[in-house]
Amino acid sequence: MKIVIINYGAGNIQSIKFALKRLGVEAILSDDETVIRQADKVIFPGVGEASSAMQKLKASRLEKVIPKLTQPVLGICLGMQLLCNTSEEGNTKGLGVFNVDVVRFSKGLKVPQIGWNQIQNLKSALFKNVSENEFMYLVHSFYAPLCEEAIANSEYGIQYASALQKDNFYGVQFHPEKSSTAGEQILKNFLEL
Repeated sequence: MKIVIINYGAGNIQSIKFALKRLGVEAILSDDETVIRQADKVIFPGVGEASSAMQKLKASRLEKVIPKLTQPVLGICLGMQLLCNTSEEGNTKGLGVFNVDVVRFSKGLKVPQIGWNQIQNLKSALFKNVSENEFMYLVHSFYAPLCEEAIANSEYGIQYASALQKDNFYGVQFHPEKSSTAGEQILKNFLEL
C-alpha cells in the first residue's frame, strides 16, 4: 500500500510519519502531482496559518490537484480547514471540498484551544473501534461549524465539527498522530478504508 503525505511546507510531517511507522507503514513525502495521484491513500497535514499555507499549496500547484483526488484523503487540523470553502484566518479561500466556512472561536474563549477534548456523535468507518467521548489532542483557534458533512463533534464554548467527510475526503480537526491509542486506531481505520 502506497501512502503519500503531501509535503507543502506547512505540516506536522514527522509525527505523522512516526505514527504510521508504528502501524507498520512507511509513508512517502511528496509534492509531486504524479506521485500523489498514484497513492492508495493521501494524508494532507497542516500546522500554521491558513493564508500562508494556501500560498504554499498554490506555489506547488497542488490546490488544483487535491480536490480532484479519487482515493481516500485525510486532512488533519489545518489540512482539514483548507479543504473547506473559506477560512476567516487571513480571509482565505479554501479548496471547497467541504461545504462549510471556517470561523474563529468567539472572543470570550481562550485561543488557541490547546489540549485534550472529547469527540462525540461518531458517524463514520473512520471511527471503527473508537469509543464515544474519546479524548483527542487539539491545537486550534478556528473551527468548522456543525454542518451536514460533520461526522464527529466536540464542545469548546459551542458544539463544532471536529471531523468531516464527503465522498472520499475525510478531515479531522484533532491530531490523531498525537492522540494516543484512539488516535492510532483512527489512522489504522483510515489505512483500511
